[in-house]
Amino acid sequence: MAFQAPYLNPVVPFRGLIQGGLQDGLKITVNGNVPLSGENRFSVNLHTGSSDNDIAFHFNPRFEGGGYVVCNTKQHGSWGHEERKMQMPFKKGAPFEICLQVHSSDFKVMVNGSFFVQYSHRVPFQCVDTISVLGGVQLSYISFQNIHAAPVQAAFSTVQFMQPAHLPPKSKGHKLRSPGGWAVNPAPVTQTIIRMVHGTPGQVFPNPAVPPMYPSSVYPIPYFTTIPGGLYPSKSIIVSGSIPPGAQRFHINLCSGNDIAFHLNPRFNEHALVRNTMINNSWGAEERSLSRKMPFARGCSFTVWILCEGHCLKVAVDGQHLLEYYHRLKNLSAVNKLEVAGDVQLTHVQT
Repeated sequence: MAFQAPYLNPVVPFRGLIQGGLQDGLKITVNGNVPLSGENRFSVNLHTGSSDNDIAFHFNPRFEGGGYVVCNTKQHGSWGHEERKMQMPFKKGAPFEICLQVHSSDFKVMVNGSFFVQYSHRVPFQCVDTISVLGGVQLSYISFQNIHAAPVQAAFSTVQFMQPAHLPPKSKGHKLRSPGGWAVNPAPVTQTIIRMVHGTPGQVFPNPAVPPMYPSSVYPIPYFTTIPGGLYPSKSIIVSGSIPPGAQRFHINLCSGNDIAFHLNPRFNEHALVRNTMINNSWGAEERSLSRKMPFARGCSFTVWILCEGHCLKVAVDGQHLLEYYHRLKNLSAVNKLEVAGDVQLTHVQT
């Protein structure tokens, strides 16, 4: 599949395109929260085209009757035989992460990092090009990862954050603003859901062989992980979290060995967003100017999207372009570690 930007904070009911359609090796990650009150069901659906008459995979947690999950397929407006799993991996009032993995013969579903169910294809999965989410659920993001693809460098095309049309068709939702004209690689790109690596500040991490995957609610601070393949044009890094009411500052660092290629540092006590680079234990000149209001606030949540280009990093916060930071360390592939520390709680990290 072509590189596809994640859908950030999409409004439910939600419907969005899957660029290039489903392919063997595609993983779709749906991250969100089940409210304590409201509907007792929600569903994630993979459609053929824009119609609701053809749904290749219907994943439908239901909290009634002790809790269970229904899987099914809808063809030409008619549902097939239900497959029920009498187990409920979701809790009301709790966050969740669903990973839908496409394989040649079936879908495999992981919930909060653990295998949950396998569903054999009833229709050709290659025809699926749309995802929808309905019911009693709140979404943080929907992201796409081709686990069979390798990062490459090629010609650029344009992609933007977007909030596609909602379900039902006549409903009106809020659109996320676009960062505007971000150039990214249209060739296959690997995006890896973060795997946790523990350590102390300043520690240099080797690539872990098979590090464990944790639910999105478990991120210790300070948080360290690798950036597989380092930076390269089209590489995206996403960090979501919330800022405590009494926060003073926190930072997101992209590191190369003991150097810090990019230091993004909201300082609430100074009302500033500081950017810098540290080489050989020496900080360079700070950058503080912004073209718009400081996007981080105490007591609020955020999503940062860092997009690497050949000459700079582009940073968007909550779906709106914020700044560009020109590379001071030129060996991008050596920038292969991420650190998040300070007064912050993480909900999702993706490299």
